[in-house]
Amino acid sequence: MSLIKRNEANWLPSVFDDMFKTDWLGGTTNVNSIGTSIPAVNIQETDDNFMVEVAAPGKTRDDFNIELDNDILTISSEEKKEMETSDKSGRYTRKEFSYSNFKRAFSLPETVNNEMISASYENGVLLINLPKKEEAKVQAKRMIEIS
Repeated sequence: MSLIKRNEANWLPSVFDDMFKTDWLGGTTNVNSIGTSIPAVNIQETDDNFMVEVAAPGKTRDDFNIELDNDILTISSEEKKEMETSDKSGRYTRKEFSYSNFKRAFSLPETVNNEMISASYENGVLLINLPKKEEAKVQAKRMIEIS
């Protein structure tokens, strides 16, 4: 299955859009309209859960905020850096600072067990586990006896 940004003129929604509705920033690009970099996201569905992977190297787990509000999962990060170099008289010879942030939001399907969502950050990847409710999991195939 490929994840493709849905064409609004197309009345047949993709499986991805049905499950997660949309990314509020438009989906398939990793740069928003003002040129700020947005981390790439992979979403994988298994029989038991959805796994969301956010590529965000160089950050720590404390740099992220993950919020769930009315089945909207919001992942955000804000980072400020300052570096200052001055001469002996205290005048700046160089002062550099940067500010970066991002926010991604996804509508979760009703099949997600909101109480059991968990997250971890390792090797530059934020991993969010969205377990499915028991009734939404794939049931084992069984034979039904005819009486």
